Amino acid sequence: MIASLLAPLMALNPPYWVDTLTKIGIGLVAVLLPTGALVYMFLFKMMSFMQSRLGPMETGPHGGLQLLAEFGKFLQKEDIFPSKADRFVFAAAPFVVLVSTFLLVLVLPGGPDTHFVDLNTGIYFALAVSSVSVIGILMAGWGSNSKYSLLGGIRAAGQLIAYELPLVLSVVGVVIMAETLNLKGIVAAQADFGLWFIIPQFIGFFIFMVAVQAELTQPPFDMPVAESELVTGYLTEYSGIRFLLFFIGEFATAAVFSAIAATLFLGGWTIPFVDANAEIMDYIGPLVLAAKMIFVAFLIFWFRITYPRFREDQLQRLAWKFLIPLSLLNIVVTAIFKVAL
Repeated sequence: MIASLLAPLMALNPPYWVDTLTKIGIGLVAVLLPTGALVYMFLFKMMSFMQSRLGPMETGPHGGLQLLAEFGKFLQKEDIFPSKADRFVFAAAPFVVLVSTFLLVLVLPGGPDTHFVDLNTGIYFALAVSSVSVIGILMAGWGSNSKYSLLGGIRAAGQLIAYELPLVLSVVGVVIMAETLNLKGIVAAQADFGLWFIIPQFIGFFIFMVAVQAELTQPPFDMPVAESELVTGYLTEYSGIRFLLFFIGEFATAAVFSAIAATLFLGGWTIPFVDANAEIMDYIGPLVLAAKMIFVAFLIFWFRITYPRFREDQLQRLAWKFLIPLSLLNIVVTAIFKVAL
C-alpha cells in the first residue's frame, strides 16, 4: 500500500527531501492514527464500560471529540521548566521516547510490498530500538532535579531492564520456527506452516504480552509512576506539550507493540485460505493487521484495568524467577521439536 501510494510520486523522480518528507508524513499517520484510536476506544470507552460508567459524553456525539479537546487543553497549558532542572536533558527526554516508537514502525510490514524498510534483521532491530525509551525515561528522571522524578526514573530503568530479557527471549521461539529474523519472512513462514505461531508458541505469546505490559509501565506494572507514592514518578515535573508527548509515546508504543505481536504470533497481514502474496493484500493487509492490533491492544488494556499494582519485589520476582526460566524452557522445547520434526 505504501509502495502503491508512493508509486506516482516516485515516477516523477522527486528530490530526496520530497521523498523523505512524504515518508515521514506517512509514518506520522501510521503512528498517530492508531494512537488516537486506542485512546478513544479503550481509555475513554472500553475502560468506562468495564467500570460501569459512561466516560466522556459531552464533547461531540457520544464524546467523540473529547480527544481533540484533550489535545487542545494540553497545547494551552504552560510549558514549565523547574528552576534547578537540566533544561536540555529535561526538554529532550520526551523526544527520545517518541523516537524509539517511530523507529519501531519502520520495520513493520503491512503487506507483501507494504513497508518502509525491509531489513533481514527486522525483529532484531525492533527489539534493539525499543530499549532506547529507557534512556528517555532516565533523562526525564534525572533532568527534572526532583526526588520523585529520580525515584521514578530509577524504578523504570530497573523494571524495563528486567523485562527486556523475557521480551527478547519470548521472540526466540518464533525465530527458531520461522528460521529468519525478517518480519515479512516470519509472516510468510506462518502462511507456509498453515498455523499462526500463537498456537505452537502460546507460551511465548503469554510471556511477550506480560513483558510488553511492563515495558509500557501500565498497571499492574506501574511502579515508576505510582501516584500514591511518587505523584507521577518521572512525569511529576512535566506539563503542557511535553507531558502530552509522553502520553502519546505511551499509547503509540502500545499500538506498535500490539502490531508487532500480531505480526509475530497472529500471522500479520495474512488471512486464512488467502494467498499471503496476492496483490490485493497490499491494500487490505494493513486493515487486517490493524484489526489484529486492536485485538491485542484490547488484551493489554483489559489487563491494565483488572489487576492491582505489584510491589517492587513481586515485580522483579515475576521477571527473574518465573518469566525468564519459562522463556528459556520454551526455547529448548521449540528447538527440540524443530530438530525432531
